[in-house]
Amino acid sequence: MAVSKPSVSSDGIADTLTVRIVRGELAPDAKLRQDHIAEEFQVSHVPVREAFLRLVAKGLAVSKPHVGVRVAPLDQAAHREVKLMRAALEPLALLHSAPNLTQDDIGQLEDLRLACDQADNIYDWEAANRAFHLGTMAACGMPRLLEEVGNLQLHGSRHMLVQYKDRWKPRPDHDHHALMAALRTRDVKAAVATFERHLSRAI
Repeated sequence: MAVSKPSVSSDGIADTLTVRIVRGELAPDAKLRQDHIAEEFQVSHVPVREAFLRLVAKGLAVSKPHVGVRVAPLDQAAHREVKLMRAALEPLALLHSAPNLTQDDIGQLEDLRLACDQADNIYDWEAANRAFHLGTMAACGMPRLLEEVGNLQLHGSRHMLVQYKDRWKPRPDHDHHALMAALRTRDVKAAVATFERHLSRAI
């Protein structure tokens, strides 16, 4: 079976580097070297520079004159800000999304809920959990809000993986189960209340 090659677009490079940063494969303050990354992806420096700009815009990398581009540090004050912003924005997105979710949407969310419960490692769980959260909000009709929430979740996941990767254990998520029950019955008020409770525990 042939092994697929990484995407050579700037978006593909940025996505790959994002995963590495969130998972801690690229350490805080690690230098991102254009020449090494260009060689890895077999591209010129142009898409690499564009990928770096995307990482800086997301707050996952910092660029300084005469220093270059480095992975953003893990800052506790910034992490607190992320938690407060998620607690405010995610229930808002869910409030506007829940009434618009189709039966197909709810079926896909149930698949993601099961993927979370059945994950046997923290990385698979984190990816499924983030997809589940974003999926519940996907029908809110506010793309700017979704973009901001998605970026905040990347930062939240980065801190979470550092804190819990050595002590994470598989477990069913009862809040996810309760949230799905509320979404199926179109009980938006109960869905938002469950989500708020879940976020207060999870983040």
